[in-house]
Amino acid sequence: MLHRLAQFYQAMVIGRPRLTLAIILLLTVGLALGLPNFKLDASADSLTLEHDADLDYFREINKRYQSGDFLVVTYKPQDDLFSDASIATLKALRDELLAVEGVVGSNSMLDVPLLYSPRQTLTEIASAPRNLLTPGVDRALAKQEFLSSPIYRDMLLSPDGQTTALLLNLAVDNRFIELVRERDSLRLKRDTQGLTEAEAEELARVSQAFLDYRTAADTRARARVAQVRQIVDDYRDRAEIFLGGVTMITADMIDFIRSDLVVFGTGIVIFIIATLAFIFRQPRFVILPLMICILAVVMMLGYLSWVDWRLTVISSNFVALLLIISLAITIHLVVRYREFHAANPDWPQSRLVMETVRFMARPCLYTALTTMVAFASLVVSDIRPVIDFGWMMSIGLMVALALAFVVLPAGLMLLPKGEPRDRGDSSHVLTLRFSKFTEKHGNTVLVISLLAAMVSFYGASKLEVDNRFIDYFRKDTEIYQGLLAIDQRLGGTTTLDIILDADPELIEDLSSSFNGAGFGDVDDPFAEADPFDEPDPFERPEPLAQEDPFSETDPFSEKNPESPGARYWFTKAGLGELEQLHDYLESLPEVGKVQSLATAYKVGRDINGGQLNDFELALVRQKLPDEVKDVLLTPFLAESINQTRVSLRARETDPNLRRLELVDKIRRYAVDEVGLKSDQIHFTGMLVLYNNMLESLFRSQIVTLGGVFLGIMAMFMVLFRSATIALIAIIPNMLAAGVVLGGMGLAGVPLDMMTITIAAIAVGIGVDHAIHYLHRFRREFAELGDYLQCMHRAHASIGRAMFYTSVTIIVGFSILALSEFIPSIYFGLLTGLAMFAAIVGSLTLLPKLVLITQPFGREALADAAPT
Repeated sequence: MLHRLAQFYQAMVIGRPRLTLAIILLLTVGLALGLPNFKLDASADSLTLEHDADLDYFREINKRYQSGDFLVVTYKPQDDLFSDASIATLKALRDELLAVEGVVGSNSMLDVPLLYSPRQTLTEIASAPRNLLTPGVDRALAKQEFLSSPIYRDMLLSPDGQTTALLLNLAVDNRFIELVRERDSLRLKRDTQGLTEAEAEELARVSQAFLDYRTAADTRARARVAQVRQIVDDYRDRAEIFLGGVTMITADMIDFIRSDLVVFGTGIVIFIIATLAFIFRQPRFVILPLMICILAVVMMLGYLSWVDWRLTVISSNFVALLLIISLAITIHLVVRYREFHAANPDWPQSRLVMETVRFMARPCLYTALTTMVAFASLVVSDIRPVIDFGWMMSIGLMVALALAFVVLPAGLMLLPKGEPRDRGDSSHVLTLRFSKFTEKHGNTVLVISLLAAMVSFYGASKLEVDNRFIDYFRKDTEIYQGLLAIDQRLGGTTTLDIILDADPELIEDLSSSFNGAGFGDVDDPFAEADPFDEPDPFERPEPLAQEDPFSETDPFSEKNPESPGARYWFTKAGLGELEQLHDYLESLPEVGKVQSLATAYKVGRDINGGQLNDFELALVRQKLPDEVKDVLLTPFLAESINQTRVSLRARETDPNLRRLELVDKIRRYAVDEVGLKSDQIHFTGMLVLYNNMLESLFRSQIVTLGGVFLGIMAMFMVLFRSATIALIAIIPNMLAAGVVLGGMGLAGVPLDMMTITIAAIAVGIGVDHAIHYLHRFRREFAELGDYLQCMHRAHASIGRAMFYTSVTIIVGFSILALSEFIPSIYFGLLTGLAMFAAIVGSLTLLPKLVLITQPFGREALADAAPT
């Protein structure tokens, strides 16, 4: 089989190079036709865990409470915020923003009802609700209300009174939620139980419907953000304005990804041209490798477009990585070809090319496979973009390897052999210094390696994953500045919802108590004075059911939804528990704005001049106008299932913020101090989803590295048939990965969705050096039978290719520092550091281990060594 394959390869690539290149060109054009359909994905869903039950619950809660996404516009005028001019400008800005498609309302100083400016009775609130635009409103009192009232404090006005926020409410996309939940439930069943044929067809249909719908929704969302930004820009000459919100961040992330693709691709192509021209100084060895790199990228991007496989912020590095790795494979082939040409100038071109292919096929295949193992190990992650990145790179590596062994040989066959140029290359002088240092100071190499391993282990033990989302962006970006303004001035950024279910036993007790006691056991709120200034309905001798004005909503009727048994969270007992939890949350330094029914309870008490009993609470609910209910009640009470919602925003910039600790701390307080049962409490929101993603990073890191080492060890066993060789080959690369992880821990750089991939990638790419070096060392040993001489010759030959590829990879990855996304910058620089550690280890520690273990046999038995 292999013999026939070799014959076919030689007949096509060597014998018919024009036809071969024409086929490659046609295939590339066919794939490139899909590029107009190429799409990017920066949605919040793309950064969540696979099969995350919390994500499904998050969507369910959003739909239940109709708490959709929102855009935040911070507004800090040049004049006093409460001046006529500033308020007029703010009103004009709000009115324009409300006209944007998809914006269904706004919360701002101009919209919310004023209850304390001055304090009003319930009758006044019900009959004539007021806001900041109502004629005659005392703006000084209104300002004090925004700063200190339990409703608006830390939400609409900064503590200095100069910055306010426009919260633009976006319509909840219920169709999106239905489609994604249906798709995810089928996916979960597929991965856990299996699907019937009909269910598999339904999954394919739903998945495509969701993709189509999300594409249209993303387009609308980006257009909305662009329109909002255009409106806001017209007001920047009168105020300092920042735009925030998940939708805005998603839109900007798309721009970041697109920019990174262009910048990385352009920068690396320029670098490739400069590098190849400097190393080889022959146009053919610039043009052919560059063709291979570009063809690999175009073919892969075309393929991704045809199958609608979208790049995310993580896989946006895909283009840069594929260019770099394609170049590394090609450089090894070029270096070996030039060595053969220099040593055998009389050979015909066909023999030079074919011998190069034969010599390099096995090591290049195994280096590609080991790198694929590294990237394929990422699929064990629970994070979908990381999984996709692993598969994309694995497929891309196969394409790059095939192109390198087809396009370069076929291209060389179309060109004259020319004069050998390798004789003037003196780069082996540098690599020989490493071999001489290893010969003279081998023990020093071992001691330094041991110390590096110990320091790396200590540093890795200090690795953290709890990082701040705001730190993902440069300080000069609007995302960073907007998040900072919202976080520090307007009550925090990351949402956490605490969902509380009523205790069924308490509900039953309350219902029984009211049904058995009758109205006589209820304190009469109107015994001394009527706080609502209305006739007492209970003074009538007739039963309430006959002429009672509240007969349709009798607060104590068994059938009435206002019954304390059916509405536990709006009783004095339920609100007392909520208020205790609410006040505790507000006392936490890492927590900003807290909103719950407890706010309504506080306001109701203020209006009533003291305490409220259950009957008064029911009456307050009936009397409150819709404008007030929409602020105080509706977002926090699911009436039909006796459930309430406490919403808070965490301060991302607080140095004490530890997400998991915060959730655990709240849960303990709710159970131990408030007296709630553990199964009554549920947590959701972006803080939970983001924390789940971070917590999975440690697990993924361990599983990924373990999978990489096992896979690579297995390949070394197949390639070299020696456990000793497999072990000594992996040690320098384990050390390189350890140096990076340890360095991150010591420098305080946390693991995130990008840096989690560094260690596996570093091992997968770094081990290529070990394969090439050991493969050449074994061949040299079969000829010379002397380990020291073989080491020097390996350094002078394959060591040069290793040096070239390492410099290419290190500098290539460093280009990622031009990104607008901080994790991409860390990824590029830290991967470059890992590759530097890998090449140093491969040129020092690896040969020293070979000299110690002598894995290719004793020198006296050199003649019998396998070839």
